[in-house]
Amino acid sequence: MTETFQPLQETDPAEVGGYRLAARLGAGGMGRVYLSHTEGGRPVAVKVVRPELADDPDFRKRFAREVRAARRVRGAYTAEVLDADPDCAQPWLATLYVPGPSLAQAVARRGPLPVPALLWLMAGTAEALRAIHAEGIVHRDLKPSNVLLASDGPRVIDFGIALAADATAHTATGHPLGTPAYMAPEQASLQQVTAATDVFALAQTAAFAALGSPLYGDGPGVDVLYRIIHSAPELTRLPEPLRPLLARCLATDPAARPAPAEIVDWCRQRLGADGAPAVWREIGVPEAEVPPPVP
Repeated sequence: MTETFQPLQETDPAEVGGYRLAARLGAGGMGRVYLSHTEGGRPVAVKVVRPELADDPDFRKRFAREVRAARRVRGAYTAEVLDADPDCAQPWLATLYVPGPSLAQAVARRGPLPVPALLWLMAGTAEALRAIHAEGIVHRDLKPSNVLLASDGPRVIDFGIALAADATAHTATGHPLGTPAYMAPEQASLQQVTAATDVFALAQTAAFAALGSPLYGDGPGVDVLYRIIHSAPELTRLPEPLRPLLARCLATDPAARPAPAEIVDWCRQRLGADGAPAVWREIGVPEAEVPPPVP
């Protein structure tokens, strides 16, 4: 198997909710992710909740609510939620498998993306946010590891779902929910989170793809959050064509940020009618061979 697909271990289940597991895909804050297939042979990613979260009744309620909302999302640039069981002993959900690395992995391998690919990345991710927000969901944790790079464009994953796990771990301590380097000021200061919060995170994610590092720097989370709340971003390091849009997306006032639909139009106007497939191929993302279904 490639580094994308890791063999199952003795501690891994052979089957989850009728899905025979073929390989490990990775792990996150909520649990471990496996490769499986539908009965027709289509690859899916099955995320199994960690046991300590499964034992928390409040988590189960939040998880069930978030899954119901996420299953309504339909978008060309999202990984659709296909199936889930929030009530079983170890809750799980299954989404369409996206054959491609995360944005974080791609940048680590090849470095920053060229401007045309950045425009297509922003347009596709903004279109995904438009579909997510249409169902009343705020992602809250949009970041490079939650944007997968398929051969025909980006796919946004984990929309809304991360809230259930993060709330269980952090709400009682008063910590903000999300990943510090990609939070908006209102999120970092525990104020109201809205769809505009995701727009700020989209700009930070695009800036990472352009720079190869977080826009507000690295270091302890509390230091990064302080800079996000109190400091203006250093936009001169970013490619000049993107600065006007990113400056608006990174406005401290959420009301001053553009809506995802406006971001899509802005990027597409600069890409041209038929530039998207060509610029996306510049990234050169190789597709790994997916292991076959388990008999």
